[in-house]
Amino acid sequence: MLKEERHKIILREINLHNKVLTTDLSEHLIVSEDTIRRDLNELADLDLILKVHGGAMSKTFHYPFDGQHPVYAHQAKQVIAHKAIGLFKKDMLILMEGGTTIMEIAKQIPGDLQATFFTVCPQVALKLAEHENIDVITIGGRLAKNANIHTGAGVINELSNIKFDLCIIGTNGISVQNGLTDSDWEVVHVIKAMIDAAKKVAVVCIAEKFNTVQKIKISDISDVDYIITELSPDSPVLSAYTGKAKPVLI
Repeated sequence: MLKEERHKIILREINLHNKVLTTDLSEHLIVSEDTIRRDLNELADLDLILKVHGGAMSKTFHYPFDGQHPVYAHQAKQVIAHKAIGLFKKDMLILMEGGTTIMEIAKQIPGDLQATFFTVCPQVALKLAEHENIDVITIGGRLAKNANIHTGAGVINELSNIKFDLCIIGTNGISVQNGLTDSDWEVVHVIKAMIDAAKKVAVVCIAEKFNTVQKIKISDISDVDYIITELSPDSPVLSAYTGKAKPVLI
């Protein structure tokens, strides 16, 4: 495979999953980790990605406010955000994770909504705080720089003491067989705690992530109540996820 082809695939994987590991790219592209590290260095030198320990991440994901780096699949994420907001009701306690799709939700919240939002993501908290009629509470802990959310036992303990009406999470992998998956051990534990703390759980996910699998399982599909994507619920892409009591496709 030519270097230019590898670079295209690497950029797609980073844009799609926000962050990638050198080891995973090496396996996926069937090249050495040294080759991947050289590729990542070149892409970083071109200001296309951000190198982090063990891999790389999207510059948009790391710097969601600067406006200098276009959001991947931005139009699709705007559609998802519009759909997700349809679940919000007055006086709800709503828990939100982080990521570029959830940032879109935070941007689109109607100005007249009165609700209380909790989040484990500092960037999402700042965006939520721009809305005058909602209360914003952050759940703090050690900041996982590769994921931009707070992690650790303190976060999990705080989550266990609250029962939220609705939880909004993203996912880096989703399939019928493997459920929701991610590549970050600490992030997985926080998302598990978020799911356990909520009466209803919605997963927001662009269609490109369907039928992709990361190394660590978060939950079964049946553990969530809604899957929200930019596609119509009757799209053939979603056919494997229909016909079940849970989740509802939106």
